[in-house]
Amino acid sequence: MRRRDFMTVVAVAAGYPHLAGAQQKAIPVIGLLSPFTPPDAEPWHRAFRQGLGDLGWVAGANLKVEYRYSNGQNERLPELVAELIKLKVDLIVVAITTDANAAAKATKTIPIVMASAGDPIGTGLIASLAQPGGNVTGLTQMSTDLAAKRLQLLQEVAPSMSRVAVLWNPESGTRVLAWHEIQGPARQLGIELHSLELRPGADFDAAFASVIEANDHAVMVLPSGPVFVVNQQRIADFAANHRLPLMDLPESVRAGGLLAYGPDRADLFRRAATYVDKILKGAKPADLSVQQPTKFQLVINLKTAKALGLTVPQSILQRADEVIE
Repeated sequence: MRRRDFMTVVAVAAGYPHLAGAQQKAIPVIGLLSPFTPPDAEPWHRAFRQGLGDLGWVAGANLKVEYRYSNGQNERLPELVAELIKLKVDLIVVAITTDANAAAKATKTIPIVMASAGDPIGTGLIASLAQPGGNVTGLTQMSTDLAAKRLQLLQEVAPSMSRVAVLWNPESGTRVLAWHEIQGPARQLGIELHSLELRPGADFDAAFASVIEANDHAVMVLPSGPVFVVNQQRIADFAANHRLPLMDLPESVRAGGLLAYGPDRADLFRRAATYVDKILKGAKPADLSVQQPTKFQLVINLKTAKALGLTVPQSILQRADEVIE
């Protein structure tokens, strides 16, 4: 062995005695599991890699990353997790509750880092935010009154609306909570909510027809995994074609929707890198508290607002993180 290679192995062993002692690998290997497609997930994964880089981890140099995507097919998640376990990864990074559940069911020993899970307590992934217990930790996108704030913003921009179609996935515990959360604020704002439950594989054309038949004035999406992410362009196109204000994800607003407000998922993925760093250095997931969002995004598409004949209040424009013109 060349002296330089020998020194590299020694350095890795010194930094990761639990790996060196087991004679497992020269460098750590992490699995990056996603229920989305590679293009949809790339902005978040790029932020994650930047977070790792800030902490001195560079994929291909002192760290190996194994990517697995289910491309919106949740039924494939168990086999993808099994592949990562077979590779003997040192930890698994997951995106949302869907893939977190798949990973947690498959292993109770490999550390799992959530980047932006919905309700990890309600879904049984962790015992509490302060003391998660078990092998799962990371970040949650849970935030008090988030759905209500999104509804209020939508009304401020489109004050004449009184009936809103709400697209949501009832299989998501987080979205069930969000649906119940907005009932009170909707009544206070004088808004009637039209519930449209869309599970994976749902007929979006039928849902869109229902929106038209009900004469809804706007559309609001309660984001929940691939079912809406992979259809965000369809939803944005539908809203634009029927002149309906749309509150959805930032990516949907860039695709033609009107408004987006919620946790900055790229920031959550960037922060997830700190958990990876701590765990690879010996920390136990059970001892690392789960953190909530600290950064939120307000994205407005002024071009869409103009097409809809809406004037965005200056007070909202001043708060916007991104304005599309």
